[in-house]
Amino acid sequence: MATFLLERTAPLSPPEAWRRLTDWPRHGDVVPLTRVTVLTPEPTHEGTVFVARSGLGPLAFDDRMEVTVWQPPTDDAPGRCRLDKRGRVVRGWAEIEVRPGPGGRAHVVWREELRVRLLPPFLDGALERAARSVFGRAANRLLRGR
Repeated sequence: MATFLLERTAPLSPPEAWRRLTDWPRHGDVVPLTRVTVLTPEPTHEGTVFVARSGLGPLAFDDRMEVTVWQPPTDDAPGRCRLDKRGRVVRGWAEIEVRPGPGGRAHVVWREELRVRLLPPFLDGALERAARSVFGRAANRLLRGR
């Protein structure tokens, strides 16, 4: 099992940062070798299900996720989204929180716990480093809007 935490401050309002981070198909544009398909009707809500398919050919796998908490930011409260990973290969959860930061900027906290089926525990450190790198770059790109 690998766990990690990312924090970012972006020159965006919290609602705009939230919109960019929860645009699920866009995650497929910023995570290498990944395509995201939303399986439930828009807009996102508790119960929304989507699948991130990562890899190439026979080495690809599905990371099925369900939104189990959906609280967009308001003037009085931070936004919080929890995704439960329910795939056959990848299990765990991810939480994205967006709140006001210094100078009217958005402060983002992304927490994640990953369990990869059949991955021996001695590789958890390598999985954590790789996940932190991939998801850190993805968060940066999502927040930049490119």
